Formats: sequence, structure tokens, C-alpha cells
Amino acid sequence: MVPAIRAFIDRHRLDAEVICTNRPGEATDLARAAVAGGCERVVAVGGDGTMNEIGRALVRTPVTLALVPCGSGNGLARHLGVPLRPAGALGLLADAPARVVAIDTGRANGHPFFNAMGVGFDAEISWRFNQLDRRGLAGYLRTGVGLFAHYRGLAVKIGDGDGRRLAMHAYVAVVANSEQYGNHARIAPGARVDDGQLDLVVVPPPGVIGALALVTRLFLGRFDRSPRVCRLRSARFVIERPAPGWMHTDGEPLETDAKVEVEVLPRSLRLLVPASFVPEDAPGAAPGGLRPPRTDI
Repeated sequence: MVPAIRAFIDRHRLDAEVICTNRPGEATDLARAAVAGGCERVVAVGGDGTMNEIGRALVRTPVTLALVPCGSGNGLARHLGVPLRPAGALGLLADAPARVVAIDTGRANGHPFFNAMGVGFDAEISWRFNQLDRRGLAGYLRTGVGLFAHYRGLAVKIGDGDGRRLAMHAYVAVVANSEQYGNHARIAPGARVDDGQLDLVVVPPPGVIGALALVTRLFLGRFDRSPRVCRLRSARFVIERPAPGWMHTDGEPLETDAKVEVEVLPRSLRLLVPASFVPEDAPGAAPGGLRPPRTDI
């Protein structure tokens, strides 16, 4: 990948430098140095975790983030329509039609995210998935099936910035900025990255048959149409659980407090996207009010 990028820079005579990272958090430090040095654009070559590390340094700055997706899920790139082939993504930096848009940033207990954060089942999967030597969709599914056998969920109390309250036993509680985790797994169909709102999705323990149905809906873009799924849209959420534990931000696990405060920073990150990308209000998008599950939990 690195030789191809350097060849691209030479071919287009770009004023650019390729820097490889060697440790977690190094991309954030490099991006901050780029901002301080007056760079106009920083390119993230990697997956959603790399994008998160770099993007957090660019929030509320005039610097534009460009994506060359080559991770396991590439959720934000897929949502924005960024080409998944490196040549196509690199083309946006030179000769392909492109434009800059401003997207929202989510923040969970101070940790930025641009795609999604969550507690519960998906946070536990993220922790286990990040221990694997080989990733990809197959590894994620294997990890999920193994965890499903014994994970029981957790009791949560959730409030939003509009005064609504929810208390339930949750298998997963996700706050999404874009509509998908990655690999076309659309957890919040119709979510927008530029509306100043975040989308909460909560699912009670589903059972084996319910889980199969939900996974099918997840990849068909009809997840929130299940009667078991709660969805709420707001600019702020507070999630309270019995004890500290794992959460993930853009698929990267970290331990945090029992109380997780989530907020949105509207249109706070500049991103380079294909000229054809236009955020849309998809049919079936959540109306903004809570739809409780029609099931006993």
C-alpha cells in the first residue's frame, strides 16, 4: 500500500508525506502536528479505528480529513460513498470529482466517535475482535456467535436531551452517527451524519430465533422495523448501567464509567467525499420519538 501511495503522490506532484504509525494513539499525535504545521488535508489510510484516531485531532479545525479505507468494516467510508478500492479513494485527492462536507462528531464520556459507539454485546465483541490476529467480517461473526452463547445483557436507564426516559434490560445499546457499523450492517437505517442529532438503538435479549431475524434485518437495512427494537433520536443521551465496563467508539474498545454521557458536536469535522454524495432522509427513518418494544423483557 505504501509504495502505491508514494507513486500516486509522485505522479500527481502532490505536496504530501507518507507516515506509518507504530503504536495506538500515534495517528492522533501526528494529526495534531499536521494541524499545528498548517496542513490543509490529512489522509487516513486504514479502518474505522485509524479514522477515529486521526479525526479526533481535526475536530473543530479548518483541516479536511480524507479517507482511504482498508479496514475490516469501513463503516463511515461506506456511508459516505468513498470508494473502497485504494485507487478510487486516492482519486478523490487529485482528479476524481469531490467536495468537502462538514459532519457531526459524537462524544461519549469525552471520547470522540464519528460512526457509532455502544455498550453491551457489541462492545464485548469489539474487545474480543481486537484480540484477533486476523479480522474481517468472518472473524467478527465467529466472535459474535461465540459470545452469544453466554452473554445475558445488562440493565440500563437511558435519558435524552428532550426529557424522555427509558429503563430496560438491554442486549445492546448503540448511539449511531452514521447508519452502519460497516460491511453494510445498518444498525440505524436513515441516520444522517450532518443533522446535529444522534440515533440511539436499544435491543433487549433476543433469543436464538430473534437473533437470526435481527441479523437478517441488519443486513437488509430494516433493523429498526423490528418490533423488538427501540429507537430514539436526540442531540444528547445519558446511559446508566450497574457498573463500569466496556464501551466501544468506532469499533475500538475501552473501559469507562457506569454512567456514559453522549453528546453531539454539530458539523464539526470536515471530510472529503465524492461529489455525488448527498445525505438523504431514507424511507423508514426514525421520527425522533421513542418506539418501545412490543415484547416482555
